[in-house]
Amino acid sequence: MTPAGNLPLQDSPLQRSWRSFRHNRLAIAASAAVVLFVLMAVFAPWLAPHDPNETDLLLRLQPPAWLDGGDWTYPLGCDALGRDLLSRIIFGSRVSIFIGAAVIVLATGVGIVAGLLAGYMGGWIDSAISRLVDILLAFPYLLFAIGLMAMMGPGLQNIIIALAYKEWVIPCRLVRGETLALRDIEYVEAARAVGASRWHIMAREILPNILSPVIVVSTIRMAHVIILEASLSFLGIGVQPPTASWGSVVADGRSFIMDAWWVSTFSGLAILALVLAINVASQGLRDAFDPRLQD
Repeated sequence: MTPAGNLPLQDSPLQRSWRSFRHNRLAIAASAAVVLFVLMAVFAPWLAPHDPNETDLLLRLQPPAWLDGGDWTYPLGCDALGRDLLSRIIFGSRVSIFIGAAVIVLATGVGIVAGLLAGYMGGWIDSAISRLVDILLAFPYLLFAIGLMAMMGPGLQNIIIALAYKEWVIPCRLVRGETLALRDIEYVEAARAVGASRWHIMAREILPNILSPVIVVSTIRMAHVIILEASLSFLGIGVQPPTASWGSVVADGRSFIMDAWWVSTFSGLAILALVLAINVASQGLRDAFDPRLQD
């Protein structure tokens, strides 16, 4: 028997979750891919071989390097204005990742506060927030964002506001449900009994215990936001030219898809790769942080 003074320390839930995540090789590979995309966005000025906005009509619709007429100076070819596609895709990652991260951070912050208030306070506060959530969920997300962009006009700041305006309802509903389950649990009752304020209970007793599912859901939603941003840019109401955006690069090539397939294809593949990597990584996080799936 192990002496009482030398009892082995049990791993914390966070340590067990991290160990479970590390054993998921597919999730680790997907996380590494996401990190590579982030590094590409951060170091875009040094990685891009050309100015993404520099035009040269002599290079109009030049094919990728491995096709006839291609040149390794422009490995992925050029678009209809002779701009280097590789450079535009590299700089486009900055727009997609920045907007995705900004929308998720803003929406998650608002959703956490609203969900805590609705779940813990109850009464008319819960009713007002819940009815607002129901109203926003009744609108199709993309159509709702298109309507807001039509009113506010295109631009980086406006697209973040338009996407965050409805995105907050997802973490709000999650936090509200978790708060309802925890507000009458023993340690919350104990904090209430010793005179802790409502804000202290929400911030110190409830919030730390619901962050794991919120982080997982927010990670999953980031992939959805990136697709929405690309959709708005594809429609011409998102990030405006000459700023490189994956959605706008796809739109630039739709008129030449039969003769110059590379203009739209490579940017579309970049969207596919990043969204797939985020989804796989977030699935690994969900499996690791879900106590029902742990040993």
